[in-house]
Amino acid sequence: MKRIGIGLSLLIVLQGDLPVHSQTKDIDLQIGIVQRFGEDTKDKLTIKSLSNAPIIVKIPSQSTPLEVPQLQVSITQNPLKEPILEERLVLSDHSTYETAEDNANQWKAKGIPVEITQPGRWEVWAKRSVYAAPLVRRWLLKSLQAAGYTQPSLRSEWVKTQLLLSFQIGTKSYNLTQLDLSSKSPLMQVSGENKHLKTRAYPGTLHFQPNAYNNYTLVNQVPLESYLRGVVPHEIGPNAPFNAVKAQVILARTYALRNLRRFQADNYQLCASTHCQVYYGLTETSPEADRAIKETTGLVLTYNNELVDALYSAMTGGVTATFKDIWNGSEKPYLRSFIDSPQPLWNLSQRSLGDETSFRKFINLKDGFNESGKSIFRWNKYSTLKTLTENLQKYLQRRHLSTANFNKIQRMKITKRSPSGRILTMVVQTDKGEITLQKDEVRSAFDPPRSTLFYLEPIYQRQKQLIGYRFIGGGFGHGVGFSQYGSYNLAKLGWSAPRILAFYYPNTQLKPLSPLITYWKEEENPLN
Repeated sequence: MKRIGIGLSLLIVLQGDLPVHSQTKDIDLQIGIVQRFGEDTKDKLTIKSLSNAPIIVKIPSQSTPLEVPQLQVSITQNPLKEPILEERLVLSDHSTYETAEDNANQWKAKGIPVEITQPGRWEVWAKRSVYAAPLVRRWLLKSLQAAGYTQPSLRSEWVKTQLLLSFQIGTKSYNLTQLDLSSKSPLMQVSGENKHLKTRAYPGTLHFQPNAYNNYTLVNQVPLESYLRGVVPHEIGPNAPFNAVKAQVILARTYALRNLRRFQADNYQLCASTHCQVYYGLTETSPEADRAIKETTGLVLTYNNELVDALYSAMTGGVTATFKDIWNGSEKPYLRSFIDSPQPLWNLSQRSLGDETSFRKFINLKDGFNESGKSIFRWNKYSTLKTLTENLQKYLQRRHLSTANFNKIQRMKITKRSPSGRILTMVVQTDKGEITLQKDEVRSAFDPPRSTLFYLEPIYQRQKQLIGYRFIGGGFGHGVGFSQYGSYNLAKLGWSAPRILAFYYPNTQLKPLSPLITYWKEEENPLN
């Protein structure tokens, strides 16, 4: 089991319908706010404080920090005397962290140390520190190929230059591999002349550090409760009822603490995008979210004294999914499939949505659900065969699969659904053979679907020639756990935050965060 000692002093009191506590010490998180700085060698970032306080620059070789009004950091390329072989043995490739972690645990069970990375998609690598020698990597690859594994591959590159962080203070230029920045001002503004980041202000400290991809990550070290101020308004939206906001705060806090292991390979904890939780710093905070954070300070959602896997999405489409409907891995007893409505609209035990006929009847229902009336509750999107072919080819190329070398999709068919109606397998017939897509990979492969809760309707020309498909479905996102738009309706009906959470996560308990709560099971982390 994984517990983190956080030195909390607990005082349990009752505030409204929530147990709350005061804590004498917050928890610092490490958030990668710019994950690929230097991927484009024209990247530049400017950091300054939002007051007259200087930026404090800590340089590893100097004992005394330097102070500047602002700092512009760019990238310089340092030629190496001899090229260096950069090589990674990629064992598997996935669209989500959840499925990557399950695969990593399978490799670990076979005695192969691994690490989970995200150079683009999520990948499982043979651990570089263990398989450090080229001969050892090749021995492992040949052993796996001899055992029938087809996906593992070596990615090799001769690196001729080293990327360095470059900046100037006064008349002196610096080229470094790491850099620590702080300020006596409560906020530092980061603006970029690149694709990575809009101008935003961040609390805490900033650290430029190397990552696993030969460039850099800008990491914001920020207290948990301050971090939530930059997450909750952007996740739940500006028009959410207050009890929905409170429920979102508790989930965002729980999610962050349970997922601290995501970026161990890069030496930080969470990202600032939808691959984790959206975090925009403190540029656009919300008084409602700030009040909800204060009223729920330290509260987390638990199951058997362990943080729940606090998964949530924008909209379920009227029916929640289980964990295994979307990802590979073990089911969570509190992540169940049920109709997302306060009233009985459909009996899943009698009319499973795994049946195609029942599914089509269900997806054409529009009224009585928590999300009814929202524009993305039901959707109908058309795509030509040409566009779908291009989508699938790009997807397979991103996965470095030879099956990308086809010319045309001939037909598509959903072959298996879960009882919640989610697609488990889709078969795509191309001119070069069949390609099978599983679970959430369907959303990665094609642009139209907003979820895996849809059916296909082929579109023909007069001569019965297939020219495209309609994707007819509902919901937005994976549909597991809490529905953000669904919580709006429940809150408007007068439901409290605990009642909303109990609806989406049955048999869970709200508890004040303490050192006695398990963050996650050790076996869930293949890196230890």
